[in-house]
Amino acid sequence: MFEYLGTILTDIDPGFDVLRYLTVRTLGGTVTALLITIFLGPLFINKIKEIQFEQFVRKEGPKSHYKKTGTPTMGGVLIISSLLISTLLWADLSNRYIWVVIFTTLLFAIIGFLDDYLKIKNKSSDGLTSKQKILMQFVFSFAIVTYLYNSHQNIAEISFIVPFFKDYIIPMSSGVFIFIGIFVLIGSSNAVNLTDGLDGLAILPSVLIAGALGLIAYGMGNQIIADYLYLPHLELSGELIVFCGALIGSGIGFLWYNTYPAQIFMGDVGSLTLGAILGIMAVILRHELVFAIMAGVFVLETLSVAIQVISYKTRGKRVFLMAPIHHHFELKGWPEPKIIVRFWIITLILILIALATLKLR
Repeated sequence: MFEYLGTILTDIDPGFDVLRYLTVRTLGGTVTALLITIFLGPLFINKIKEIQFEQFVRKEGPKSHYKKTGTPTMGGVLIISSLLISTLLWADLSNRYIWVVIFTTLLFAIIGFLDDYLKIKNKSSDGLTSKQKILMQFVFSFAIVTYLYNSHQNIAEISFIVPFFKDYIIPMSSGVFIFIGIFVLIGSSNAVNLTDGLDGLAILPSVLIAGALGLIAYGMGNQIIADYLYLPHLELSGELIVFCGALIGSGIGFLWYNTYPAQIFMGDVGSLTLGAILGIMAVILRHELVFAIMAGVFVLETLSVAIQVISYKTRGKRVFLMAPIHHHFELKGWPEPKIIVRFWIITLILILIALATLKLR
């Protein structure tokens, strides 16, 4: 909205052109989302308590988590609301990438909301079945990725980029593009969901990765930077940094209340949606492999569950004391804050490695 106002008001006073600057709008979006989340946080938490939308902890989980039963949940609604409000205020709404990430946010939020609501209604940790969740994720992902392919305006938008090799930018057929896009979207959504098991464990890595993807989006949207880094130039991608800024603001604001010991949990409406947002950003920017490096903690959490299940079904033995792997470290005696902060540090290191691949070609 402010970008449009800047365009109109510039005719009155050239000074209003500042509202069109990408850097100004990114900063504005970040601060707006942060303030909305910080100031509405207490009201939201009290309202959630009032309507008794509370967390139910699995009996099979670590005993230290039993005390978390009754903590307000569905904090993802606060994250998503501040993110979307800020985006609508500061982003260029004529940019189709902005609408792709907005609709991805809304669609996956529906899945998470239904899952959380059923858990609350049934007063258990069981919401949507795995089949129901995957089916909805597949349908929504297929629609989003198919639109991306059909709306592409140049070959760079549907090409596969291989890290470390400046000449390996491979155009993809519709089938390959859609398959990879669906895999990344569903995988990322569920990976963040699995990671969201400790206070603040999922939100800060999501914020850090969003910041890194925002930098890539800005670089690819700038012809000079894209040429310098041997990246395809995607003219529309720069605007995504405004969305990423809003996500950073809403995420940091939520962390204020989600940090250990958490006053509120994000719930599946938050974790499934955040994962999908990061996934669709990677697909739009054609940096799926770089995203996989950044999201190494999410990948590790998912692999730990897969390894545990396969090992138990084939050998009748468990590899970890409990999966996802953060529970393994809990049962090993690590304090929850230590696990959380160390996973944050690992994520930061992986992001720096991933960003280094942009130059090391």
